[in-house]
Amino acid sequence: MAGRGDPPEGTPDGVPGGEDEYRSVVFDEAFVRAAHLQEYSARERMGEHALAVRSRSSSWEGRSGSRQALLLVLLILLAFGTAIYLGVRNPYLPPADQRAEPLRTTVVPLAPQGPVVGGVPDRLFDHSPAAEYRTGAAGINLPVTGRTTHFAESQVVTALGIAKEYLVASSLEPGVLSGATVRPARLLIDPDQLEQFDRSVESPADDGRHALAGWLVRFDPRQVVLADPATRVQGTLRFEETGPDTLDVTADHTYTYALRPAAGGAGPGAEASLFTVHRELHFRFDREDLRMHRAELVTSTVEAGPQACGADTTGALKPLLAGARTPEAGGGPAVTDPYATGRPAAPSLCGALAPDAQPSL
Repeated sequence: MAGRGDPPEGTPDGVPGGEDEYRSVVFDEAFVRAAHLQEYSARERMGEHALAVRSRSSSWEGRSGSRQALLLVLLILLAFGTAIYLGVRNPYLPPADQRAEPLRTTVVPLAPQGPVVGGVPDRLFDHSPAAEYRTGAAGINLPVTGRTTHFAESQVVTALGIAKEYLVASSLEPGVLSGATVRPARLLIDPDQLEQFDRSVESPADDGRHALAGWLVRFDPRQVVLADPATRVQGTLRFEETGPDTLDVTADHTYTYALRPAAGGAGPGAEASLFTVHRELHFRFDREDLRMHRAELVTSTVEAGPQACGADTTGALKPLLAGARTPEAGGGPAVTDPYATGRPAAPSLCGALAPDAQPSL
């Protein structure tokens, strides 16, 4: 009887095959385990989408995958740690907001040396040093800008722009000049100085800290009104980096107003007269100020006339109008010209208005 694996008639003579032909090939257990492909069982091949063979990963491949996963985790941890380190050590992070110091103010009234000259506003302007001045905000010109060591040109332009906005809001805004509001100027002040500003508005004092005239120009509407809304202005703006995180701007401008008595005074037909205010403001900006569009005022020096030396000018200014004169005329304080910018402020508490500062009619 033939063997279970042979044909019924046995292996034909002369035909290759038989056990002798494959006797040299040995499939031991180690060889089978190392195979990458393994045949599925009959039950597994009966699945709807079953493949004939499945892949068998070697032990080396398993160890390699584990190493790759571990390496990936280590790289993620390293990147996360580096990000934290750079976040703490990054030299370009903005510094903490610096607290603003109180504003220091100096207000010097300038007394006329004779009667105040009166006339028609246009004629007064044409015959005064303000004849060539520009009108309103056009007289506050920004200088040629550039970057500094620690501030980009755009930051310098921002600082100068904020300073100009404050000058316009505090010296040219009709509502501010008449005392109707202080909001345009207040919105641009560093929050650390708002308490000082509000006290200067509500209870001005001659203490070097709370003179309202140090913050803005205000006239008493019961006494005087603008005879011409076109105020004449001229001056300069300068910028300087004073530290890695601070940028200073100095504004030195002269403002010339045409005034006449209010309706309750000499009447609408009264002559106009010129009133001159020389303001030198020192602004300081840190990076937070630039970002929040606000300014810190460091010092403010104001020379204004014609005024009487004994007048209280800590709040609203008190101009002498056409035809008025003071006892100080002809002597006393040193002569001061408010049209001469770029010079030290008068050290005295009162100055004499230079004759050349009056219109020459």
